[in-house]
Amino acid sequence: MRYRPLGRTGQFVSEICLGTMTFHGGASFWQAIGKLDQSSSTALVGRALEAGVNFIDTANVYSEGQSEIQLGQALRDLGVKREDVIVATKVRGRMGPGPNAVGLTRGHILDQIAASLKRLNLDYVDLYQIHGFDPLTPIEETLRALDHCVERGLVRTIGCSNLAAWQIMKALAVSEKHGWARFETVQAYYSIAGRELEREILPLVEDQGLGVMVWSPLAGGFLSGKFTREKRGDNDSRRQTFDFPPVDKERAYDVIDVMAKVAAAHGTSVARVALAWLLQRKGVMSVIIGAKSVEQLDDNLAAVNLTLTPEDVAALDAVSALKPEYPGWMLARQAEGRVPPAKA
Repeated sequence: MRYRPLGRTGQFVSEICLGTMTFHGGASFWQAIGKLDQSSSTALVGRALEAGVNFIDTANVYSEGQSEIQLGQALRDLGVKREDVIVATKVRGRMGPGPNAVGLTRGHILDQIAASLKRLNLDYVDLYQIHGFDPLTPIEETLRALDHCVERGLVRTIGCSNLAAWQIMKALAVSEKHGWARFETVQAYYSIAGRELEREILPLVEDQGLGVMVWSPLAGGFLSGKFTREKRGDNDSRRQTFDFPPVDKERAYDVIDVMAKVAAAHGTSVARVALAWLLQRKGVMSVIIGAKSVEQLDDNLAAVNLTLTPEDVAALDAVSALKPEYPGWMLARQAEGRVPPAKA
């Protein structure tokens, strides 16, 4: 396992992060993603730690809080030293029926950090992330509340997820203006079947020194190897009941065709190729993998040992390339002869 900087904090996290969305399943649609009991969840955490993973991601909304509970119990059952693991969780989603049980208000943030710490049975979380944008709450209100969590020692680092580039940049400017804790990480969807992050956000994080945590690197299981033009998944596939994130499937099948050839040449799985491709992309700090079994986890973990050749990368890049959009194509045209071509 290799380790990469957690933004500008000076800490390092494993390039593979264990996601816990498959823990418990709750009482709603989360069951379509996974419904692992405590013993199975503990086994996954233990196996990940054995492989060198020191980074685990959860959220208050996952299985209505039950994911946090099972993660906290797993860490206790395994006797993990607090300083040996970086725990990340999130806030924004609805956590009750009341009108104020959702969003990024000061009240909701302070209520939810207390609730998350109780469920996790921890004194602090290493990384606290807003889970999206709240159009009703000024970003100043949100950032001041997050800074307060840092000042009180409840949170060590803050991050964001599912924001547009302009929203991230505005937040960074507000934090700098007031001397508040700033976002050090961006958790975002990125896969070889969905490369939109490269248009605005990846250039931003490189410029500002943020680290990218990739969620759904296998495009909701579409790149797991279960889907081809001839075989459209199986009954156990999450996409049969939860078809998310959106994927241009016909385009993705072209990508999978090339991935299958690369996988065959290396004697490995399509899923490992998808993960290995992401691990060599500029700006990627850690790739979040979720699993329903130790066997699936082991296959994903093995991606860190897969080295794609320059020819592999060129073929994968070509088949998955984004269509040029304005102002990207104009910026590229004007840069000709002025700056060297961008490297992946």
